[in-house]
Amino acid sequence: MHERGSLFSPMCQLLVKASYRFSQDLSQGAFSSSTKFNRLKFYSTHKQTPAVSFREAVILGQSPDKGLFMPSELPVYPKGFMEAVPRLSREEIAVEVMKPYAKADLPVPVLADICAAAVDFPMPLVELKKSVYALELFHGPTMAFKDTGARFMSRCLGYFVRNMNRPVTVLVATSGDTGGAVADGFAGVDGVEVVILFPKGKVSEIQELQLTTHRRNIHSIAVHGSFDDCQRMVKEAFADPDLQKQLFLTSANSINVARWLPQQLFYFFTYRDWPERGNLPVISIPSGNFGNIAAGLWAQKSGLPIGALIAACNQNDTVPRYLQTGQFEARPTVPTISNAMDVSLPSNLARIMDMFDHGIEQVKSRLQAYSFSDQETADAMKQIQQTTGYQADPHGAVGWLALEAYLRAHPSVNGVFFET
Repeated sequence: MHERGSLFSPMCQLLVKASYRFSQDLSQGAFSSSTKFNRLKFYSTHKQTPAVSFREAVILGQSPDKGLFMPSELPVYPKGFMEAVPRLSREEIAVEVMKPYAKADLPVPVLADICAAAVDFPMPLVELKKSVYALELFHGPTMAFKDTGARFMSRCLGYFVRNMNRPVTVLVATSGDTGGAVADGFAGVDGVEVVILFPKGKVSEIQELQLTTHRRNIHSIAVHGSFDDCQRMVKEAFADPDLQKQLFLTSANSINVARWLPQQLFYFFTYRDWPERGNLPVISIPSGNFGNIAAGLWAQKSGLPIGALIAACNQNDTVPRYLQTGQFEARPTVPTISNAMDVSLPSNLARIMDMFDHGIEQVKSRLQAYSFSDQETADAMKQIQQTTGYQADPHGAVGWLALEAYLRAHPSVNGVFFET
C-alpha cells in the first residue's frame, strides 16, 4: 500500500515497466494515420494545444494543456438514422453513433467488433410504475455501467498500440466501479500496463476484490485519502514532464474520449426502447464525475430526441449548488453509501461548460440537479422495494429520488432513471 503522494516510487515504476518518450514520437508523427477520411478532430477545453485525431486523443488521454478533449463539431449521422433507431439492434446503433468520431482511425469492421464487445450484455428498460422506468446498466461483467466505456476504450487502445514495441501505461483513479470495469476491460491486453488508484477503505468489498485480484498487467494501489486525492495524483502525473519522459501515460477515466463518448449509447438505447413515442422521457442520471450526463447532453445536442436531463447527486453536491447559486465551491468529499459518486471536483463539468460556451444560464436550461443525503437514499431504497417490488442499489435510489423530485414539479411527463 502506498501513502498519498508516493505513488510513483521506484517500486511502482518497476511495476508498470515502461520507458517511453511520448513527446518525441508524437512530434515525429508516430501516431499519424494514412486513412483518407475527413477527420472529426478533438480540441482541448483549455484551447492551448492543436486539435488531434481520435487515435491521438485516445492515446494521450488528457490534453497536454491539462484540458479535456472535445469533438470539434457535432457528428453527422446518416439521413433517417434517428427515425430508424427504434428498429435497430444495439450493435447497429453503437456503430453508427461512434463512426463519426472513429472512422478515420478504425476500419469499420474493426469498429463493429469493438462496438459489439462493448454492448454485449443486456441493458433492459424496466417499468417500475406508471411514468417511471429504470434502464438497467449493471448486467456487464463487473456489474457497473462503466463496463461499456471500458470495453470500448480497451479495445481501441489495444488496436492502436498493436504494432508498438514499448508499453502504454494506463493510469486511472476510481471511486469504486471505474477501476473494476477498467481492470476487466484491459486484463490481458498486449502492450498495455494498467495502474489503478483507489481510496483505501472507501470502496466496497466486492469492488476491492475486482480491483486487486487480477494478475498480469493490472496493478492496483490503495491511497490514504479520497477519490479527489486519487484524481489529483493522476492529473499531477500527466502534468509532470519528468514522468512523461519515463512513462508513456494515458488515462481510462471518463476524461478519455474513448471512455466518455460511448456513454451516449445509453441514451440512444433508452430512446430505442421507450414505449411512448409522443411523450419523450426525462432521464435522471446518478452523477459523480459527470461523464455519463455530459455524454447525454452531447447526444442531445447531436439530435437525439430526449427530454430534460437530471443530475442526481449524493451529499457531494458541488454541481447542484453551483447551478443554484452561480458560485463554484468544492467542499471536502463526504463518504456516502453511494460511494461511486463521492466526487467533489467533477472533471467532466469542464466538458458541459464548454458545450454551452461557459454560460451557466444555458446549462441550467438543459440540466437540472438535485442532491440527497444517505438517510434519504436508504429510505428511498425501502420505498422502492415496498411500492414496486424493485430492489434498487444506493446509486439507482439517488437517481429515483431526483426523478421523483422532477416529476412532482412536472406531473405531465414520464421519466427514466439509470440503475448503474
